[in-house]
Amino acid sequence: MTKWLHSGRRRDLCALLYDAGELRAQPLKSRLESHYDERIDPQSFYATLTSLVESGFLDRRTEGIADVYALTEAGERALLDHYEWLSATIGGRPSDYAGDHDRSDDD
Repeated sequence: MTKWLHSGRRRDLCALLYDAGELRAQPLKSRLESHYDERIDPQSFYATLTSLVESGFLDRRTEGIADVYALTEAGERALLDHYEWLSATIGGRPSDYAGDHDRSDDD
């Protein structure tokens, strides 16, 4: 797994951009806060975006006074690789992980 995937926030930002195509920073932050149901420190949020841009997973362009973000091909590939890993790992059975899954047979 590439280093950028170690952060859940990075994965979630990329997932939101995969769904939306591109977003200005503030609507992206609002969607992430809505998903987490909590406020995100702006400095931390923008540091995460900068890290993803510098790593080559996001493109940033200026539109008026706002920055607009979109996934790069590398970002999309990494996100889809992670999705495949999750799908293989949980086997498409989210109900198994709702608290009633007996993991003793997995040992």
